[in-house]
Amino acid sequence: MGKGLATALSAALQARFGPRFQAGEALRAQHAATTTWIAPQPPDAVVFPETTAEVAELVGLCAAAGVAMVPFGAGTSLEGQVNAPHGGVSVDLSRMDRIVAVHAEDMDAVVQPGVTRSRLNAHLRDTGLFFPLDPGADATLGGMAATRASGTTAVRYGTMRDAVLALEAVLPDGSVIRTGGRARKSAAGYDLTRLLVGSEGTLGIITELTLRLQGIPEAVLALRCSFPDTVSACETVIATLQCALPMARIELLDALTVRAVNAYSGLDLPETPLLLTEFHGSPAGVAETAETFTAIAQDHGGHGFAQATTPEERTRLWQARHDVFWAGLGLRPGAKGISTDACVPVSRLAECLRAAEAKAAELGLVAPIAGHVGDGNFHNLILIDPDSAAERKAAETYIGWLNDLAISMEGTCTGEHGVGQGKQAYLAREAGPALRAMAAIKAALDPHNIMNPGKILPAPASGAGR
Repeated sequence: MGKGLATALSAALQARFGPRFQAGEALRAQHAATTTWIAPQPPDAVVFPETTAEVAELVGLCAAAGVAMVPFGAGTSLEGQVNAPHGGVSVDLSRMDRIVAVHAEDMDAVVQPGVTRSRLNAHLRDTGLFFPLDPGADATLGGMAATRASGTTAVRYGTMRDAVLALEAVLPDGSVIRTGGRARKSAAGYDLTRLLVGSEGTLGIITELTLRLQGIPEAVLALRCSFPDTVSACETVIATLQCALPMARIELLDALTVRAVNAYSGLDLPETPLLLTEFHGSPAGVAETAETFTAIAQDHGGHGFAQATTPEERTRLWQARHDVFWAGLGLRPGAKGISTDACVPVSRLAECLRAAEAKAAELGLVAPIAGHVGDGNFHNLILIDPDSAAERKAAETYIGWLNDLAISMEGTCTGEHGVGQGKQAYLAREAGPALRAMAAIKAALDPHNIMNPGKILPAPASGAGR
């Protein structure tokens, strides 16, 4: 952990940034806040830059002093990405929140990293366009790019890997680069945009993004239905995808999650496994798709169908889905929630979920499941007594087992949460020799290991430069 910034660097940052340089204990703690099991590790100070030039100057000062930097957006990451295990400076980009340009005719927008997805969509409302990715939390777009976020609409619109056309970033030596452009495709050189998307701030600090937008659909229809078990629900998902139905969202809540959502959000959903779906298109198109989906679901035991067509009804339904973390905590008041995720080929999803439910029961864990099952991605919320070493051990055993299972099924240890600090061991198992190539890229761009050290890759023995 850091032991405070050197006097010379503190003085330089104070002189340059004035009140936008803060070292108070409460603010530092806020910039290491985590809702998961990973212990908070506060930075030594927080700086709020407002321009790319200021970020570059900040990076230059820290690099000269050998001090670690941790980029910070909204702080919603789940695997310790904003922790500062080597102390240093948290670079809070929330004040870089300008929507630089919207090119409606080209369906793209240029934004600073502190813009949130909800604010961008509010700004776009009169253009007939929207930014479709919805990870649940009102995350900043810079943070979403850094963690390669996706969410409930990825089954149709893809992830941040697909949505980011170009980036501006400050590298660990303080230099500023631009990657990509506004053209929809390019064969020019290495794809540095996608190298930085998902790098979790370990290769540089994103200071501007060019994003692909989508047209607001003419009609939106949400439909929910219940199933006797999770396997039947997963088989419905597989059949739906094989029929090439244009799903915008298809989400699974297991029986435990439905019970929690009912209590937390004041709903009266049947307390059995549930699929929440959404269709985008023309009025006739969404009606036809919903009819076909209903027939497929009925063939797999689906029942209790209900539609939500008004914006208010749909918002309430999807807000309940996004609130599953907080709802899940109500299943065991006083418990600590440990959130983890995995992703497998959709054809293995039913098998994986069945095994996950059985393993949780074997270990005596309460572990409700919800997921973006159209992508084979699901989340567990493991509820444990924070004072029980045995329960914590059982949770760690379960997470390790689950990640190994996903990898053995040709899946991944994380579909959304990222690696951060929490999944480094599983990334090593998943990537194998490719991990050496990742380490070589990190060493080439950040030879002194000062850009978000200790994330994704194990820190070198010397740690971050100080």
